Amino acid sequence: MNIKILGAGCARCNKLAKLAQKAVAQLEINADVVKVSDLDKIMSYGVVMTPALVINEQVMIAGRIPSIEQLIAWIKESS
Repeated sequence: MNIKILGAGCARCNKLAKLAQKAVAQLEINADVVKVSDLDKIMSYGVVMTPALVINEQVMIAGRIPSIEQLIAWIKESS
């Protein structure tokens, strides 16, 4: 599973990255959580607000941080 956090490294982006890592640990799955800060790559996903969460190349949310429960549900759906 591939999870990407899109953002320039702001506090909210870092919070989403930590939340994603926590969800992966709770689910005990093998997933790569990668931060993407390159503006061109972020824009290639059609994202205009960060932070954004991409799971297996699908944008799940942009512009806000989901709850841990929502994040876990998306990861389960995508695995």
